[in-house]
Amino acid sequence: MEKLYIPGTISEVVDYLGSMMLSSPTMTHPEFPFWNIDSRFYSLNEGLARVSKKLGEERYAKLLQLSNRMRAHFEADPDDTNGEAHKGYLLINEMEDLLLDSDAKR
Repeated sequence: MEKLYIPGTISEVVDYLGSMMLSSPTMTHPEFPFWNIDSRFYSLNEGLARVSKKLGEERYAKLLQLSNRMRAHFEADPDDTNGEAHKGYLLINEMEDLLLDSDAKR
């Protein structure tokens, strides 16, 4: 079994969100057979936990909430046909903005 990548810095979480955008809505990739929606969101949420002290309690909680909403949108539209996946893409952008804003303030 492949070892899951867990982002360790705010900029790595931002990069990870970018890679999630590319593999959305199913979160699969032919070159990475171990990628799936469970493994990708586990890695994202663990990465957020790793940087939670840098983010602050309120921003961390908001990002986890956005992550959960994003997952629900992607699960509701795995074929990207009913508009729910688009809502998930927008949440990726919102998360990136929150992370970049927190990193700029440090």
